[in-house]
Amino acid sequence: MASAEDKSALLNQLKIDRTEEGGNPGFSLLQVVLIAAVTAVIVIFLMMFFVPDGPQQTSAEASQSSSDSAESGLNSHQPSDDLADETTKTNFRFSNSDEVLNASGYITARRIATVSAEVMGLLSTVDVEEGMKVKEGQVLATLDSALANVNFQLASAHVEVLQTRIASNESELEEAERVLRRINTLGKDNFSSEAQQSRAQADVDKFRSMLAGAKADIAVARIQVQQQQEILDNHTIRAPFPGVVTVKAAQPGEIVAPSSAGGGFTRTGICTIVDMDSLEIEVDVNEAFIGRVKDGQKVKANLDAYPDWDIPASVIAIIPTADRAKATVRVRIQIDNKDERILPDMGVKVAFLRSEDE
Repeated sequence: MASAEDKSALLNQLKIDRTEEGGNPGFSLLQVVLIAAVTAVIVIFLMMFFVPDGPQQTSAEASQSSSDSAESGLNSHQPSDDLADETTKTNFRFSNSDEVLNASGYITARRIATVSAEVMGLLSTVDVEEGMKVKEGQVLATLDSALANVNFQLASAHVEVLQTRIASNESELEEAERVLRRINTLGKDNFSSEAQQSRAQADVDKFRSMLAGAKADIAVARIQVQQQQEILDNHTIRAPFPGVVTVKAAQPGEIVAPSSAGGGFTRTGICTIVDMDSLEIEVDVNEAFIGRVKDGQKVKANLDAYPDWDIPASVIAIIPTADRAKATVRVRIQIDNKDERILPDMGVKVAFLRSEDE
């Protein structure tokens, strides 16, 4: 059996030393909670700013990769047409064997006019509105013509005065010629002197000159009447050709002038008229592919507003000049079937079709 001292030593070895735990008591509950909260905030922050970017970047890279693959597949057949202006980009289309070239452009009008007055004046009436159809010669607006009417009446009165003067000169000339004939008759019997004959002849010549001058004056006066009539007519603004009013730029009470300098409240135009029968398509074709376009070539057009509507068209002309900045050549295309849905400045895409010979 072990002695009492050995048992006491063994029991001392099994005792826990509390002095070391007192020096390092560990974390309290509050500290553990704070550490957990800070850790959660850091994790949420990392998820918000780092985790979503990974899939987005990956999908963007995948989209870019697929786009590059598609472009590389097309470039293996035909060269791409990169222009500075995306609205005039021209590419080949392979979905239809009859289409040899694609282009985009706009609907334009060959006859479009901003109607103004030839004289400066105050607008009395404006008889048009946007969307109104007008005929050639139809009155669009009128200017205050009080002063022009007075000048016209003054010129007409001057003509009447000269007509009266001509009548008076004709009467005096007839009288002078009668006196001259009487003197010449008496001169045969030696009853008149040579001086009387000379005086009578001078009177006849004088009245003839006065009558010629009066006729010249009345010719000038009649020209002045025509001038004042033109000025008076210019106070009535008429449509130069049939079309549709697209812009109304002035109202009654405003001053309109052919040209306005220095700004202010003077209008230079009253309205804008477009001849809808003159609508056509203008596109810019890359000069590298202009050889694919020919005069009279058939074209299929699709408006951006009606992409499923195929409009038959044909090439009118290839403008014989190139745009150095965009490396394009302008092409005019005639619209074979007119339609009210086709409006100026609409975007349109065209496909140049292969000819039967090709």
